[in-house]
Amino acid sequence: MDLKTRNKVDVAFSMASMTDLIFLLLIFFMLTASFVTPSGLPVNLPTSKVSTIEVQKVSITVTKDLQYYVNDKHVTKNALEAELKPLLSSASGVVVLHIDESVPTRELVYVAGIATSLEARVTIATKPK
Repeated sequence: MDLKTRNKVDVAFSMASMTDLIFLLLIFFMLTASFVTPSGLPVNLPTSKVSTIEVQKVSITVTKDLQYYVNDKHVTKNALEAELKPLLSSASGVVVLHIDESVPTRELVYVAGIATSLEARVTIATKPK
């Protein structure tokens, strides 16, 4: 008498659940990753209680010896507005200011005034306490 089971056990391993898990982990890490592009220039940023993350298209850096940089490119103080105009016309209109904490406030107001006159939203970069 030949007794055979009707339910056969499949020995193949399905990778579908494993790829779903990897895909979900990839999405999780992409959404929780920090989207801040750090400035490559040595600037001692001021501290604040709350530090929000802003996606930056245009970065203006003022060092402690009053050197001006737009997206890590050195520019003079007088050429700052001419350098910003084409960048702000194509970007989303967000300017992130990386200003050293020892720089006088009048320089901050000068740079922010230029960006505001070009209808950009100005954000000051800080480091959290």
